[in-house]
Amino acid sequence: MLTIFGRKKLSTERAAHIFSHNIIETVESGFADVAGFINDSPEFVSSPNIQPDDYGKFLMIVISGNFSYITQYFSEGQDKEIIDACVQKLAPAFGMTPVEFASKVKEYKECMSRANHPSKNIIYAMSKGVFVKYGLAEYQEEYFKLMKTPNPIFIKNLDDLMKNFLLDWEAFNEKYKIVSAAV
Repeated sequence: MLTIFGRKKLSTERAAHIFSHNIIETVESGFADVAGFINDSPEFVSSPNIQPDDYGKFLMIVISGNFSYITQYFSEGQDKEIIDACVQKLAPAFGMTPVEFASKVKEYKECMSRANHPSKNIIYAMSKGVFVKYGLAEYQEEYFKLMKTPNPIFIKNLDDLMKNFLLDWEAFNEKYKIVSAAV
């Protein structure tokens, strides 16, 4: 690989491969801990009984959150190129076409945005996405259950866990320079 001032050049496709592999591996190895945290949270009156292998929705939340962060670390156009390449890599893992997968990611992003409105904090949106997609409102004490809002203590603790599922784009950019396929 060629380097520019100590940074390795990567094609967009290679960056998408690294991202896709890293995200899937991180979620597969870490979701059992997340499920355990949710199931054992004292903020719930009964355990949601989330299974350690029920990470499909969680993976979509993590992908959607990471896609939201990409726009903060890459120029306009390059961010879209990276996301498109990631969609191409990830769609087959979900048994979907790239168009179907992109639509599913959009659905998750919109769900997270609605649940998190008016805040723009992506980590908080991811935690709220977990709350909504796993139907956790029904396991809370009556006050929060009726409000259909998460207990703030639970969300704060989940936020701390969610940080572990974001790719460190700053460190990535320090190590790699992504070169567009068009260049």
